[in-house]
Amino acid sequence: MTKITIPLDNPTLDDVARHADVSPATVSRFMNNPSIVSERSKRKIEESIRELSYVPHAAARTLASKKSRMIGVVVPSLDDALFGHFLELFHSHISTEGYTTVVASSGYSSDEEHIQITQMVSHGVDALLLVGLARDESVYSLLNKKKIPYAITWATDDLGEHSCVGFSNHDAAVKITEYLMDLGHRQFAMISGTLKGNDRASNRLQGVRDALARRELSLPDELVIEGPIGIEHGQKAFKLLMSRSPRPTVIVCGADPLAYGAIFESKVLGVEVPQDVSITGFDDTWLAAHLTPSLTTLRTPQQQMSLLSAEYLIAKLKGEDVDVPPTLGVDLVVRESCSSPA
Repeated sequence: MTKITIPLDNPTLDDVARHADVSPATVSRFMNNPSIVSERSKRKIEESIRELSYVPHAAARTLASKKSRMIGVVVPSLDDALFGHFLELFHSHISTEGYTTVVASSGYSSDEEHIQITQMVSHGVDALLLVGLARDESVYSLLNKKKIPYAITWATDDLGEHSCVGFSNHDAAVKITEYLMDLGHRQFAMISGTLKGNDRASNRLQGVRDALARRELSLPDELVIEGPIGIEHGQKAFKLLMSRSPRPTVIVCGADPLAYGAIFESKVLGVEVPQDVSITGFDDTWLAAHLTPSLTTLRTPQQQMSLLSAEYLIAKLKGEDVDVPPTLGVDLVVRESCSSPA
């Protein structure tokens, strides 16, 4: 074959094949499923694509294969390192199979999530990855009707109705509450994310309450401050809780940013952590280990969830009969922000 050596205004798949000295069928296989192409051919095709500035026509590929090679992901927020790292790992894995990630943020709004999912379906995504279980059943009906595989992460489904790749928020909250009670704490408070439409936040709160109830303790409603997940809410909620009488000896935070805000505000108010009040987080995001004091928190299986979710959806798209992984574990990370009550 004669290799093309001059730039083309609108190179085609056949041009790439001639330039790479491979067959058009090999280039097509590379576009649709890179993993089945030899490393030698893959390198030649990638080099030719770069040199020719070839961009495949997405609409034509979709019509020919009935696949868009896109997987949609809707997360609660993009203003959060937690989901950013998760998405990076997920995309890295699916891209090796020739898929592209399409990302949207719901802003913790179920109505906005519904709009984003509908738009992704209308644009022909091949599969969807969603966060949490709290959404209208019409979403699942739509996905099932369109035969679009989906997985739900950051949650588990005890009823087994939906494919989940995640952990139990309830059991994780039980774990950290039991640790705090073992330290001697009896006066609990909680700074929570918004509870409405957020099963993760609701299950974390319920886990705290269930663990306390087992030892005949309780968490009154007035000691649960809910709001948007962020440092500012953590600061405001901490200030409010410190005005209560008697003060709680420990504050369980439903997410690390809420705990960050609480610790920052403690310095403003002159409250010593953990001598005056202990504080815990949830997720073990990167700043937790670098705060003063460093944050006791729960390390959620973010890397496992992203990789296993990707593997599950890719397998479903290949038509394989695959089971979802078992419920993943959450680790308690003990640092400096907790001690026995004074």
